[in-house]
Amino acid sequence: MTAALPVAVTGTGLVTPAGIGVEETWRSVLKATSPAVRDQALEGTGATYCLRVPEFGSEVLSGRGTANTDPFIRFALVAVGEAIRQSGLDPETWDGSRVGLVIGTGIGGVGTLAQSQDRFAARGAEAVSPYLHPRALPNMAAGAVALRYGINGPSHTVVSACASGAVAIGVARDLLRAGSCDVVIACGTEAGVVPVTVSGFARMGALSKRDDPTASRPFAADRDGFVISEGAGAVVMERPQTAARRGAGELGRVLGYGYTTDAHHLVAPRADGLHAEAAVRQALRDARLEAEEIGHVSAHGTSTPMNDRIEGELIKRLFPHGPSVTAAKGVLGHTLGAAGAIGAVLALRTLREGVVPPVAHTTRTDPELAGLDVVLGEPREERSAYALSNSFGFGGHNCALILGR
Repeated sequence: MTAALPVAVTGTGLVTPAGIGVEETWRSVLKATSPAVRDQALEGTGATYCLRVPEFGSEVLSGRGTANTDPFIRFALVAVGEAIRQSGLDPETWDGSRVGLVIGTGIGGVGTLAQSQDRFAARGAEAVSPYLHPRALPNMAAGAVALRYGINGPSHTVVSACASGAVAIGVARDLLRAGSCDVVIACGTEAGVVPVTVSGFARMGALSKRDDPTASRPFAADRDGFVISEGAGAVVMERPQTAARRGAGELGRVLGYGYTTDAHHLVAPRADGLHAEAAVRQALRDARLEAEEIGHVSAHGTSTPMNDRIEGELIKRLFPHGPSVTAAKGVLGHTLGAAGAIGAVLALRTLREGVVPPVAHTTRTDPELAGLDVVLGEPREERSAYALSNSFGFGGHNCALILGR
């Protein structure tokens, strides 16, 4: 079947622990080497290892007020900036009323909030900065990006836990289809490597207990939890005819979007994956594709026992022809609300390059998932026309994106 009403991606941007920019992150994902480190700031939280974005200054992000704001805003500004530059669009000349923005985040400026609470407890209200809310509210990444680039169209903030970045892309796609905008930027961003946040995940039993930098191992027989991370991913989207008129190159297309809710448990997914499967089927219908046309799956792949099993079984059930499966969290860890956008950017690059990155640190897949074609060891050359990118989050959020070359 032929996909209908596609949306062209003309720019992408990444900020990850593997590097600042798409190229640096892509090279690291292909090498399957993780930059996980010990972090003394997390001592006593229950997590020994984490992944952090490399420090950067005005050589990467300049401008008044950018040095002192929360990292989740800084990450978004850098990722969006890269995506806009690659798209060839000029914010100085575009019609800002026809440009939209959708940013997804799970928790917003939690680091700023935690630091402010510490100051309040130690020294009282006078120690709390008047910039607390402009730096911490979840919608302030969208506010900062809109201010920097003169975006006057619709601006939304999506909060759907670890599905936030993917949902942002889906909502942005819908704005284009509805004719509300000519250009929409979507971004997922998160800076959750903060002691109180990490402690909460550890207390839930979601984090790996391994004292090992290779602890993040999606779909592995010996996986035991995720390694927390941070970062941002962004895409610039336009209607194909709009991009063609200005001579812009396409990096890929967003063809389908599906979004469902489990309504089963606040944090545990349904064991049968019923509504996660429904999201994938919605995305396939939206793209007007059959399941057998999907050649690659960019899995959510958190490295937690339950989530990987449910997702793996879902992939096997829906795609018995055995598309290749990868999961970037082996290298990048779990970036929470940014994960879906980062995964989509990497899936688009996979389709464009014809190379599937391997899952880092996984040497033997779970025997219960026998038949799942997880790419291990070395990158695999493979030309696929269409890919599925999955994202799932606390609250029962299930998001599926169908992407095309």
